[in-house]
Amino acid sequence: MASKQPFTDSDTADEAVRATCDDASTCKRFATSKGYWTDLYVQYFVRQIGERKAPEINRGYYGRVRGMNLLIDAFLKKTRCDCQVVNLGAGLDTTFWRLKDENIMPKKFFEVDFPMIVARKIHHIKTKPPLSKPLIETHSTDSLVLDGHSLDSDRYCIIGADLRDLPALEEKLKKFQINPELPTLFLSECVLVYMTPEKSSKLLNWVAHTFPTAMFINYEQVNMNDRFGQIMIENLQRRQCNLAGVDVCQSLDSQKERFLSAGWESVKALDMMTVYSMLPREDVARIERLEFLDEKELLHQLLQHYCICWAVKDKLSLGLSQIGF
Repeated sequence: MASKQPFTDSDTADEAVRATCDDASTCKRFATSKGYWTDLYVQYFVRQIGERKAPEINRGYYGRVRGMNLLIDAFLKKTRCDCQVVNLGAGLDTTFWRLKDENIMPKKFFEVDFPMIVARKIHHIKTKPPLSKPLIETHSTDSLVLDGHSLDSDRYCIIGADLRDLPALEEKLKKFQINPELPTLFLSECVLVYMTPEKSSKLLNWVAHTFPTAMFINYEQVNMNDRFGQIMIENLQRRQCNLAGVDVCQSLDSQKERFLSAGWESVKALDMMTVYSMLPREDVARIERLEFLDEKELLHQLLQHYCICWAVKDKLSLGLSQIGF
């Protein structure tokens, strides 16, 4: 009888990273239940609203979602939706369904995550008509290409893969007809930080040299070398969550440098305190009335320790470097 493979430290670390997918989804579910923003689909992935989240967490997620969406929508507008989107480490993200509802879908929307998370998401899609119907409505034949760890339709594809294994990732994206010549938007939210700088650098290099017209939006930790950053790291380590790529999260400059050294033409980075201050004021005023915030200083510290960084390559001269807040 074959001996069972021992459960290694890296397995434990990967499991802890997978658990962050649930953390993000439950936080988004709670914030939307409070009215911070509208997401008609997160309820189908996270049934229970769950325990109360602190107001500063809700405002932090509001800034994250609004900031990412503004850049995503700007890219779709610049390319007139004649493009594709690849969400790396997508988890239970609902962006595809939002874009379908708002009639600003790219030619194809790809999602990549650990096979275990992908299998869960496919199960939700298969068993919940509000999730499956938009896929079927945008698909030209009767049947979707489906197995345990991938689902493919004309406009949406979800793939189970490890981002640290580039040859396998490339092979799977090719199998599902990714087109390197199309303008391509890559998204990652708190994903690269769990990869060693060497592995994430290889990924960013591969994207930069495979897709001549592309944009990469990365939401991630920053300013991690101060005391508050150290506390964040220690809290994650207590949950067996090792930030293997934290060295790149020292400053906005180190975040930008990782893209420039990987072959991207131009890059911008803002901490979330700055992004939050640039969001539409009327809507910010609305969400700030939703809950009383006692710990304003804590919110400011949280926002100063996350950033959005976006890099472009623009062979087709679409004006991608003009995208911003």
